[in-house]
Amino acid sequence: MRLLMTASLCVLATAFAIPAGAAPADKTIELTVDTAKPGATIDRHIFGQFAEQLGHGIYDGIWVGKDSSIPNTRGIRNDVVAALKAIKVPNVRWPGGCYADSYHWRDGVGAKRTTRVNTAWGNVVDSNAFGTDEYMDFIAQIGSEAYVSLDVGAGTVAEAQDWMEYMTADQPTTLAQERAANGHPAPYRVAMMGIGNESWDCGGLMTPDEYTAELRRYARFVGSYNSKQPTLKIAVGPGTEDTAWTEAVMKTWKERRGWSFDIQGLSLHSYTVYDGWPPHMPGTGFDESAYAHVLKETLKMGPLIDKQSAVMDKYDPDKKIALVVDEWGAWLAPTPGSNPAFLMQENSQRDAIIAALNINIFSRRADRVRMANIAQMINVLQAMILTDGPKMVLTPTYHVFKMYVPFQGATFIPVTYDANSYVHGDTTLPRLDAIAAKGVDGKIWLSLTNLDPNASLVVDAAALGFKAKSATGQTLSAPKVDSINTFEHPDVVTPKPISGKLKNGAVVLTLPPASVTVVSLEP
Repeated sequence: MRLLMTASLCVLATAFAIPAGAAPADKTIELTVDTAKPGATIDRHIFGQFAEQLGHGIYDGIWVGKDSSIPNTRGIRNDVVAALKAIKVPNVRWPGGCYADSYHWRDGVGAKRTTRVNTAWGNVVDSNAFGTDEYMDFIAQIGSEAYVSLDVGAGTVAEAQDWMEYMTADQPTTLAQERAANGHPAPYRVAMMGIGNESWDCGGLMTPDEYTAELRRYARFVGSYNSKQPTLKIAVGPGTEDTAWTEAVMKTWKERRGWSFDIQGLSLHSYTVYDGWPPHMPGTGFDESAYAHVLKETLKMGPLIDKQSAVMDKYDPDKKIALVVDEWGAWLAPTPGSNPAFLMQENSQRDAIIAALNINIFSRRADRVRMANIAQMINVLQAMILTDGPKMVLTPTYHVFKMYVPFQGATFIPVTYDANSYVHGDTTLPRLDAIAAKGVDGKIWLSLTNLDPNASLVVDAAALGFKAKSATGQTLSAPKVDSINTFEHPDVVTPKPISGKLKNGAVVLTLPPASVTVVSLEP
């Protein structure tokens, strides 16, 4: 049966000096949710995080040391742990990134650590106080899973073998006993391991053929030492539209896999970077043109995935290998006054919309995209959390991830609609971006993103085969699209509750411009 749900939208103040109440509700968009045609499962791992030994991402962001006055558990910040537990982080990729291909795991275990210069990020001294055991402790505290990146650039297969044995061996080997002496007798579970990072650039400047030769060796000889807890192996994939790298890896997998060699994932790196390198678009104080251009850039993620997936489909029509987008997000100009090598940037309402658009792109392709990691988790790039000494603030991006928690493990449901157009100058964007899913809680969840910063949006949604008795959720909007949360004013951009009114088979919702809204329809 057909349930008609109408969203009649009100107006809030938006950016670009538009006064409150100035933007009228605009043309209705009709949207249909077909619950009779469920799609793939939206893997919870597409909400993964990335924590690199970079700037204040680890030190000050996660690790403050056991003697710090900042409340901590074994040196790990309690406030950060609580915030990350609330968004149910499925996995954390570590230690990099470019840093991973010069990381030697022995520098960061035991009572005496080896101090190194972080040549990947700013040539600053790295004490290695945060190493393997601290990372695993952090993973356990937030209830997540480990995704480690192997050193394929400066390291060796033997070194990677030793690291995996140290972490996973469940028998009394020398390395397992060393782990026990360092405080953890039980083996760790390494859910995923990345076989290198960006081997086409900072990970070794390899050609596709050079990398596939290394891939075969590492995938053959490195893995879990605990048969009860196998490790998924993820190969380095492309970082551009060029399909040559994907072709080489997939061809190698197709022709050479067997009992001694296999992989389960292929990575893809793609950032929202507009108008050339180095990234220079400001994180705040931007105009409507910059707003529109950056959103258009982030929407290129969909065609990029489709192009690489088409190559994967040639060799893997059954989609056994996941496409793992383990670096994505907005890469903007560094925050003024910060160390540019630390990649700290402002995080605004525009970034919240960027996050929602990418998650929606991944969800629509959930049959192939089964894991993703936003870059990065704390104090770096499009972060969830910013810290300054004892202070902590949650970003608009964090709030999107929390609003989307019901989509973790949910079943994708197709939606159809004419998105209409938001036009600014020479840039044309869809006004609406929407997805739907049936959550593990049995509810139908809708995500509705209004890209238009100047006008509200009316959505007339029909749910086939489903009759809602209530509709509740949250809307994330802001006074301006470049509004940010600061340590002094942490609640400028926070979700507000929203509830629908049922009337004559319709659900009426109120949504602002330039917003992200997630609502549940309960049977």
